[in-house]
Amino acid sequence: MENGVSSFNHFIHELAVDSDTSSLEYSSGEEDMDGCEYLSSPSSQGSRASRDSFADYGRRQVDWIQYILLWIWVPIKFLLGIPFYLFQLVCSGVSRPISISGNQNSSQEHSNNRVQSLKDQIIHRATDRRRGIIEDLNLGIEICIEAVFDMVHKAVHLLLSPSEAFAALHRLFSSHERSVIDDNDGAEDASISTATLGENDPTPTERNTNYRQSLNTDARTCQDVITELGYPYEAIHVITNDGYVLLLERIPRRDARKAVYLQHGVMDSSMGWVSNGVVGSPAFAAYDQGYDVFLGNLRGLVSREHINKNISSREYWRYSINEHGTEDIPAMIEKIHQVKTAELRLSKPDIEEDNNDDQLYKLCAISHSLGGASVLMYVITRRIERKRHRLSRLILLSPAGFHQDSNLVFSVVEHVVFLLAPILSRICPAFYIPTRFFRMLVNKLARDLQNLPAVGGLVQTLVSYVVGGDSSNWVGALGLPHYNMNDMPGVSFYVALHLAQIKRTRRFRMFDYGSASANMEVYGSPEPLDLAENYRLIDVPVDLVAGQKDKVIRPSMVKRHYKLMKEAGVDVSFNEFEYAHLDFTFSHREELLSYVMSRLLLVEPNSKYQLNQRGVRLRKKVQASVNG
Repeated sequence: MENGVSSFNHFIHELAVDSDTSSLEYSSGEEDMDGCEYLSSPSSQGSRASRDSFADYGRRQVDWIQYILLWIWVPIKFLLGIPFYLFQLVCSGVSRPISISGNQNSSQEHSNNRVQSLKDQIIHRATDRRRGIIEDLNLGIEICIEAVFDMVHKAVHLLLSPSEAFAALHRLFSSHERSVIDDNDGAEDASISTATLGENDPTPTERNTNYRQSLNTDARTCQDVITELGYPYEAIHVITNDGYVLLLERIPRRDARKAVYLQHGVMDSSMGWVSNGVVGSPAFAAYDQGYDVFLGNLRGLVSREHINKNISSREYWRYSINEHGTEDIPAMIEKIHQVKTAELRLSKPDIEEDNNDDQLYKLCAISHSLGGASVLMYVITRRIERKRHRLSRLILLSPAGFHQDSNLVFSVVEHVVFLLAPILSRICPAFYIPTRFFRMLVNKLARDLQNLPAVGGLVQTLVSYVVGGDSSNWVGALGLPHYNMNDMPGVSFYVALHLAQIKRTRRFRMFDYGSASANMEVYGSPEPLDLAENYRLIDVPVDLVAGQKDKVIRPSMVKRHYKLMKEAGVDVSFNEFEYAHLDFTFSHREELLSYVMSRLLLVEPNSKYQLNQRGVRLRKKVQASVNG
């Protein structure tokens, strides 16, 4: 007995609190920790509290407590849907303080290793607010049990209190009669309609919102992630020359004269650059270094954003990598130029008129996978057209462009695409999950795979074998919020056909339209433009980064870019990290992030602009002294 409370009651009270807390943290802890990095497993805090609370108990008391937990507490909690692993955590928390100091050190080391090995899977749940199907079933069962017991409780109460039962029946019938009278009066008054009430009354909207929340699907956007973490945000809608509406997102530093443009790869979006939260995301790291950050989104969403609202699916998805490099990226970079120039001239009115044609800022591009190939295509085609590409440096993370060194599965896909191209282009213009229901189902199953390590590990292994043994967290990638029931990125069939052409010809070329006359009309030659043969036109430094464990775009293919650029006289560097394909954006890699930031810092603001500014200030001072 301590402070008037028995030790057993004190134990049961804290155990109930810890169990409930752990259960809540495991099922919906990501809802309470918006965008924050998880420093421990969701259920470890409750276990640690149990260990600290009962460090002074003796061996006999611990055995007795575990006996009570096993025969009384666990069956009740199991029937109510509380997972059995909570009991194991609590028991381990109770018994662990009994060990000697040497075992404590080994246990501490084992815990640290376990946290480090699961770091990538835990950290990405900071942007995941969904429940899985199994979690929904568990919650539904708990709600049903609670509803049944509530009904039984009310029924017993009414049986034991007849007066209250008659009063309840009287209120029920009287309210029914009043509702009938009100309905008759409403029928006579034609000015009141359901549509009008629905527009003015927020109740229908709230019901719709509650319905979506009951499905517990995370439909957050890149804007939600950025603003929840306390960063500024700006959305810029860009229209390409062929009518596609693109979303250029921004973490603005309006007075900054150094900017960075981040371009995602295939089946990805701007969410990939912010999915690791404040600590591990390239977008936030660049902003913290003083950069004005722009996040590009290529065409290719299920929602089919286009100025023609009635565009058909076949027409919308009729594009290849050509359109990414010659339409999407030029439109977004020109918009960046317009915005930055206008803002800098507004904030620095001392700029001379003679400098109207000078670029007042430095813009670097960081791109991944297909985004890297698109950026290279953009720079080369702009140089051929003798237009400014406005970029100061290219940082290409596992860029696409060469694919002959690939596994058997990719080779089979290549042959199937070529063989069935006339049929697939008509019946399957793009590859994506077609309906909202199936997108919701896939997202929830992905969450279940994260919560069931054995099944998730099996799926992870199977997918990694399909892509040649790539060890990326493929299951975790499906849990990103931009794969939601409302929208998701897709892959055009012609993008897949273009990649197959590159793989078959072993050359980094633009899209082959199938005939010499068609190519002549587009390129002015019977063959598509070979981009690698024009690497000499690249007039900015290029940093190539490859992943030693990347089996989607192998290091040998990135080295081929490096070799051809070196032969063409490009200022190019090459580096390898022990990463897989998705690790460049999806995983938290401090070494890679430090390297990328170090390459960005090599680009300094325009020195000519600084000299001009000093000259303007000096002339103003001289003129002021003369006038004075």
